[in-house]
Amino acid sequence: MIDDEFGWLEDVEGAAALSWVGERNAETLAALTSDPAFAVLRGELREVLDACDRIPYTVRRGRFLYNFWRDAGHPKGVWRRCALEQYRKDLPEWEVLLDVDALGAAEGVEWVWDGAPVRYPDYDRALVRLSREGSDAVVVREFDLGSLSFVPGGFEVAEAKTRIGWIDVDHVYIGTDTGPGSLTDSGYPRTVRRWRRGTDLAESELVFEAESADVSATGWRDATPGFERDFIARYRDFWHHELFLLDAEQRTVKVEAPDDAGKYAWKQWLIVTPREPWLGHPAGSLLAFGFEAFLAGDRTAEVLFTPDGQTALAGHSWTRHHLILETLSDVATRIEVLTPGHGGGDGDGSWTRRPLAEVPALSSAVVTDTDPDSGDEYFLDVASFLQPSTLYRGDVGSDSEILKQAPARFDAAGMTVRQHFATSPDGTRVPYFVVGRDTASGPGPVLLYGYGGFRDMQTPSYSAVTGRAWLERGGTYVVACIRGGAEYGPAWHQAALGANRPRAFEDFAAVAADLIARGITTPDRLGAAGASNGGLLMGAMLTRYPELFGAIVAKVPLLDMLRFHKLLAGASWTGEYGDPDDAADRPHLEAISPYHQVAAGGAYPPVLLMTSTRDDRVHPAHARKMAARLRGLGHRVHFYENTGGGHGGATDNAQAAFNQALAHTFLWHQLGPARQEGGSAEGA
Repeated sequence: MIDDEFGWLEDVEGAAALSWVGERNAETLAALTSDPAFAVLRGELREVLDACDRIPYTVRRGRFLYNFWRDAGHPKGVWRRCALEQYRKDLPEWEVLLDVDALGAAEGVEWVWDGAPVRYPDYDRALVRLSREGSDAVVVREFDLGSLSFVPGGFEVAEAKTRIGWIDVDHVYIGTDTGPGSLTDSGYPRTVRRWRRGTDLAESELVFEAESADVSATGWRDATPGFERDFIARYRDFWHHELFLLDAEQRTVKVEAPDDAGKYAWKQWLIVTPREPWLGHPAGSLLAFGFEAFLAGDRTAEVLFTPDGQTALAGHSWTRHHLILETLSDVATRIEVLTPGHGGGDGDGSWTRRPLAEVPALSSAVVTDTDPDSGDEYFLDVASFLQPSTLYRGDVGSDSEILKQAPARFDAAGMTVRQHFATSPDGTRVPYFVVGRDTASGPGPVLLYGYGGFRDMQTPSYSAVTGRAWLERGGTYVVACIRGGAEYGPAWHQAALGANRPRAFEDFAAVAADLIARGITTPDRLGAAGASNGGLLMGAMLTRYPELFGAIVAKVPLLDMLRFHKLLAGASWTGEYGDPDDAADRPHLEAISPYHQVAAGGAYPPVLLMTSTRDDRVHPAHARKMAARLRGLGHRVHFYENTGGGHGGATDNAQAAFNQALAHTFLWHQLGPARQEGGSAEGA
């Protein structure tokens, strides 16, 4: 029995709950979509989302570059490929492998693409993953890349949160729902099985079994020529995992690196990114060990990256002979190439480094793909808030070429990007980016975005949706790089873990206050938006700092911090927030739970809560119950629940454009000129 007056809204598809959802949706749509500006904005956003001259990002599999593409003619998308010589053309001739719209129409199911691992090294078969209406659970079907058809009698898995990967042509590693006891409390696979083609999945060989309280377990084959190995990972919580090598007798040999460290084998090396100081190396380092030597007890590391107070590791990618390193210094990107010497980099300290590319100020650069098997090819995407993406291709050691350039999607004339630092109550400097026109004419409408959790990094990026829906209409857009992310390495994330989660809230509020102090905006013209964990951040702004904001949008939010671990995948996040069933954690979780902090007398800004019935990651009851409580206490709240869309909120561009138009129409009603001249146009 749930001791909660709105607990009945946790019944995802219960008749009473869906009836309530229908009533709230009707109210919200009547208030927001009746504005003629809504239809105009939705059309403009659909136009940029469906644009045929977007960059089609690819991954290389053998000689082909693979891409998944959605547009107006293919709402659910097509999986396709072409060779590099075709890709260089303005209009490549793509070979369509699978049309998801046609498949859905033929089977009467709203399938959503979820990827397709292709078998190495022949690249002749794929394991196509299809989601029903965007949920995390998928069905898996084997696909023949020669005949372009599903394989009769091939590997096929019913709907579940499956993890599957190729071992060889006739075997896969799989974790899925095979009946009672096969899933963890978080709903993810608890077992790793070796499944042979043509046999019953239920009778497949059990390789590894995690505990029910763990998050998940997974297995994979490293098929790198000369370094073929099999591994198992047991995820005890979101931030701690054990890595095991399967030896020749199929016994698990633990790789004795810290459980909270990132770790994996690459050719002759073991690569480790410790999250705490280890072996005399600071947290956030990138270390290389000889793999076999490490297993034998040698802890001699080659240091590939060492952080400092301003610089953190953002990512790294391998080519056949090099390592490409992405770092952030005060959220500014730097790209380097590291190369092991003739000694192979196996303990001789001979790695060399040099810049790969210059990145413009207040921009970001991301390696989107490399060719680690056969060459030193890389694809590098460079963009900023006002400069659309440019995609470069190169081979390490040679000049790069511009492959694709995205056109501008909004008029950025007169706009600038600035970086400022706010000071949080404990003295921490918090960086943030301000995008928009000069504020010399006085304070204007500002939309402040943040996330603040799970090591998520907020770096400059070009958003056609934000440009059209907000910037082009005269708004200023701000991105806050608050603690809980990883913009300054592990310590930046750990500073907001568990009972310290309010540090992220304080950082975000400090940015809001700094915007007001600088005269960029005023509280009644400052809006905030966030999704998922960012939705928890929005709930905190609503209940802790309502005086700073004129409107708040929370999408697929996490809001009930006393029951999140009982709802869908929530148990997997106790490593981030704490465990409500632990007496030591429950007090701070209640204190940060927006659902439990809403009060009858609170003077809250208007809020829009958006979720999806098919979100099987963050339960829609978080948004439902929060809306019901706010509404019951007489506060201004709009609620909208998509029937499909999963945690992403949309299954196609039409749905995405609708959702974005709804959110931005709400924000303009509350923060735009009409509000200032005589009150909100939405009448909530």
